[in-house]
Amino acid sequence: MKKLLSVVCALCVCGLAVPLWAGSLSISELAVTTKVSKGKPIDAVHRISHRTVKALYCFTRTVTDDAAETTIRHVWLRGGQVVKETDLPIRGKRWRAYSTLPVDASSVGNWRVDVKDGAGTVIKSVEFRIH
Repeated sequence: MKKLLSVVCALCVCGLAVPLWAGSLSISELAVTTKVSKGKPIDAVHRISHRTVKALYCFTRTVTDDAAETTIRHVWLRGGQVVKETDLPIRGKRWRAYSTLPVDASSVGNWRVDVKDGAGTVIKSVEFRIH
């Protein structure tokens, strides 16, 4: 009985922790950048040398008519293979979020970052190349 109660409590807590999806969420800005400063990307990378940066950031600005908290996921892919996934909270009608990718010589290749909603649907993507 104690075990059943523990399982039920754990399921309830997990259920409360999963945010509801705001149906009208859209991406108003998406950029891979070398730095985020004062809540904004300083540039937009399309092609960059691995020797010039130690990390890249994927910056996302969201807009929704629903203020309910939700989550988006940044999926970093190199050559179509998932390298990194990061869940990011969205906590307002207008929200900014970013994830980071360390860069070194092993990072060379064609990259894409997919932004996915809570259901796993790709909302928007950005492509770039590290050489």
